[in-house]
Amino acid sequence: MTNYLELPLLEINKKLKNKEIKVIDLVNECFYKIEKNKDLNCFITLNKEEAIKQALYLDNKEVDNILFGIPISIKDNIVTKDLKTTCASLMLKDFIPTYDATVITKIKEKNMVIIGKTNMDEFAMGSSNETSYFGSVLNPFDKTKVPGGSSGGSAVSVSSKIVPFSLGSDTGGSIRQPSAFNNLVGMKPTYGRISRYGLVSFASSLDQIGVISRNVYENALLLNVLVGNDENDLTSSNKEVIDFTRLINKDFENKKIAIPSFYVNEAIDKKILDKFYEIIEFLKSKGFIVEFVDIEYIENSVSLYQIIALAEASSNLARYDGIRYGYQTNKETKDLDDFYKTNRQEAFGDEVKRRIMIGSYVLSSENVDVYYYKALNIRKKITENFEKTLKEYDFIIGPTTTTFPYNLGEKQDDAIKSFFDDLLTIPINMAGLPSLNLPIGHFIGMQIISSKFNEDKIYQLAHFIESNRGGINE
Repeated sequence: MTNYLELPLLEINKKLKNKEIKVIDLVNECFYKIEKNKDLNCFITLNKEEAIKQALYLDNKEVDNILFGIPISIKDNIVTKDLKTTCASLMLKDFIPTYDATVITKIKEKNMVIIGKTNMDEFAMGSSNETSYFGSVLNPFDKTKVPGGSSGGSAVSVSSKIVPFSLGSDTGGSIRQPSAFNNLVGMKPTYGRISRYGLVSFASSLDQIGVISRNVYENALLLNVLVGNDENDLTSSNKEVIDFTRLINKDFENKKIAIPSFYVNEAIDKKILDKFYEIIEFLKSKGFIVEFVDIEYIENSVSLYQIIALAEASSNLARYDGIRYGYQTNKETKDLDDFYKTNRQEAFGDEVKRRIMIGSYVLSSENVDVYYYKALNIRKKITENFEKTLKEYDFIIGPTTTTFPYNLGEKQDDAIKSFFDDLLTIPINMAGLPSLNLPIGHFIGMQIISSKFNEDKIYQLAHFIESNRGGINE
């Protein structure tokens, strides 16, 4: 079997243009590798018949863009017309959408080929990809370890070299954390930069679709395709669409970088901090001014996330009642309320049920002022403090994770571990800022953060580090 998909994207594109290879060669390579890596469990639903059909059709067309014919995997909470979208839950085990998410429409317009839907934590609730109804995803570098979550299947489909791209979603770190655990580049764009139309909601004010890729340049190329205002999403920004590769290899106008003191706290593994400090010294040697700063309230981000995200989740998941669509119990029930109770009890996993119950408690009449509105107020202050810092500095950087990938099953009995796995990523979702995970060591990632809608600047710095450091050093 060929390994064309391991070539740089520009080289694949050149070979397709010159008719040295065909799209069907790429698609066949994907499905060969999926079968070879079946034990990783990174896919829930394959799109094999349609992908082959599309590949044969594209082989009779002219290559008209850089992403033409390139295979891609899609996280299974992004709806795809006529292709199952399960959110890794028994509740939606057989759900077949009747429309495409906006991002799916955009990649189809570029003639990318959808290979399948990737495994994930159920309804994106988790950070280890162990809460899926379809079983855990394994880390391809060490199959005894977790791959991170909730976009674990998406990350593994790229890190195991099945596909060069995957779409994920990030509510509190669900693109960046598994990207760090799989030595990949993962971008969570500015909230509103990419339409959420067709993304199954977890926490609507935090959810954001983003890109997982092998390197920085290719990540920026795919983001170019996905952005833009969408009348179907009222939170979609009408910010001008730009070429996110435009600053790559360009000189920096400013070189001021801030590191929040919270991002070097004692909870972070020493080996991760050591590698991060190497990056700091490298940046200083290249003329960057790097300073430590305090950003008030970010240490409260996990607590705020537990209140805001779970409150929104309990509201969003109320629609899954088994009447209009989704799982329906076979048990006899006394009345409609009993049907709802039994159906949801059977169809939702433990983590989802736990989060729904907490969210419902937060939103109850006696608690909504005490918890929810207070949390929103502090969230606003966090956002203001980040924005204030980014007026003085061009970037904020820090480690992506506090730990290395841990053993499968190691933390499943710990109800709050998944929140603290995202200790360093959640603050960025709270502020709606763009953030990219850049691999800087084996299983070690760093975040690069900038002001809203400055993804091009993030790619500029990320590519500078990536190209000057010679890849991942073990």
